[in-house]
Amino acid sequence: MATELLRLLADVQRGQVTAEAAAEKLERLVSERHAGAAEALGFATIDHDRAARCGSPEVIYGQGKTPDQVTQIASSILERSGCVLATRLSAEAAAALESLQGVPVAGRAHGERITLLLGTPPKVTEADTPIPIVCAGTTDLPVADEAALTCAAMGQPTRRLNDVGVAGLHRILARVGELRSAAVVVVVAGMEGALPSVVAGLIDAPVIAVPTSVGYGANFGGVAALLGMLNSCGSGVTVVNIDNGFGAGFAASKINRRAEHVS
Repeated sequence: MATELLRLLADVQRGQVTAEAAAEKLERLVSERHAGAAEALGFATIDHDRAARCGSPEVIYGQGKTPDQVTQIASSILERSGCVLATRLSAEAAAALESLQGVPVAGRAHGERITLLLGTPPKVTEADTPIPIVCAGTTDLPVADEAALTCAAMGQPTRRLNDVGVAGLHRILARVGELRSAAVVVVVAGMEGALPSVVAGLIDAPVIAVPTSVGYGANFGGVAALLGMLNSCGSGVTVVNIDNGFGAGFAASKINRRAEHVS
């Protein structure tokens, strides 16, 4: 559409098309684009225009979807974008996606639910600034992996800092240099959720905190970590929902992309 719009504006500038005629043609172009933007599958309506609007195509939220539904949605998205991210998949749905003919698996995150990145994700250049994804403990890794795969789906590089929680504070202090060059940092932690506050007190970049459901009974399935992060005394901490690695990765990618454009 961008090429057609530029051609139309050039025709108006040369006097070959009147302003009124150009307005009518522009209205037709917009209508045609919106008409082809949504694809109805009966059980789902795919928004193919989302990549143009939001910078990333639709993501499949797999929980509650059958393997057949997931594969139909993925096939449709892959046909237009060449890459698709699917989160919270059952083992059966993940197996169905992995068996799609001619579609490579670009990444896989294990956990109670599975995250898959299929197809060919956007290329990452050496000039791109990596997003540090800081993980408090090994048990938090599935959520951190989901965040990393989300960044990859959006063409953003990541740097992993695993098992650097506050139980051994020297571990994160030893890697502060890797954090200070970042435009945004994702911090994933369970238990009492203290790590994002520590990181925010050491760097000048925004911190996206991800509470996980990891912890003993008083953790209340991640609620303790969530409340601890929401009550953080570290300035610049923003909190997503429990176990929402996808939300953190998506937000961090948008911030990082804007930072790269400014620089």
